[in-house]
Amino acid sequence: MGHTARAFWLRGPGEGEIRAAELPEPGPADVVVRTLYSGVSRGTETLVFRGGVPRSQHAAMRAPFQEGEFPAPVKYGYLAVGLVEHGPPDLVGKTVFCLYPHQTRFVVPATAVTPVPDGVPAARAVLAGTVETAVNALWDAAPLVGDRIAVVGGGMVGCCVAALLAGVPGARVELVDADPARADVAAALGVGFATPDAAADDCDLVVHASATEAGLRRSLELLAAEGEVVELSWYGDRPVLAPLGEAFHAKRLTIRSSQVGTVSPRRTRRGYAGRMEVALRLLADPRFDALVTAEHPFEELPALMPRLADGTLSALCLRLRYDEAPAEP
Repeated sequence: MGHTARAFWLRGPGEGEIRAAELPEPGPADVVVRTLYSGVSRGTETLVFRGGVPRSQHAAMRAPFQEGEFPAPVKYGYLAVGLVEHGPPDLVGKTVFCLYPHQTRFVVPATAVTPVPDGVPAARAVLAGTVETAVNALWDAAPLVGDRIAVVGGGMVGCCVAALLAGVPGARVELVDADPARADVAAALGVGFATPDAAADDCDLVVHASATEAGLRRSLELLAAEGEVVELSWYGDRPVLAPLGEAFHAKRLTIRSSQVGTVSPRRTRRGYAGRMEVALRLLADPRFDALVTAEHPFEELPALMPRLADGTLSALCLRLRYDEAPAEP
């Protein structure tokens, strides 16, 4: 087992680099994981990359194995899939998911990894953290049979939510995004698609994941009386004006926050581990492959992050491939 690794660090707002990392000696309850793939959670990680985490949220925004402090230097990320090289016998040789930053190898407690089920490719399993967010959102939203539902914002989280909502019997599910190219992704997920001006209204439920003020306004406009917006967007340091005049009170509308850092109160008996196991089981569905729209070697990440942040790289999910992982078609 090598005692060094390579890790991606945010050196300063807008600047990333790959640094050497010394691995600690694993204890009897630890695992050593060789990373195969990691995923970039575009919304959150580009916000961190540009230094946009508010001071008041520095503690709440910490990733489980983050090093350094906001705004920088900081090692951040939480979508890693790898192979256990050393650890308890029942885990050695297993492919696992871990909420770990972008790093070639790492040492964590065995309790911090979740085995990837048979039938879920390692390359697809990088979406587990995002699907976990979607699972929590559905637990909060509690959609009903036959509901009229819109998902506003076709990023990674919004698309994962739409994919899960597609399984609600009799539901009308529409993914709403300003980018017409998201129509192809919606079709692959088995849901409808509309641009904001053409979206179907009279919704019982709207899940908002665009992280824009315009998206929140449109979400409220799409609701029927007594309808609810489940707000998944993380706005960071940006103030947001919520349109609470107009028909908000007359229609008795609701805005509910949903945040993956807390298990939905409606499903607390499942716990964090149970929620992650559900997310990984759901990834047996090949529809989720439509969300991975770019793959690059890990070593290119310092050059890729600025392009993700400024929009010149429009990948829905950027997957990073490590030295010994096969390229996906």
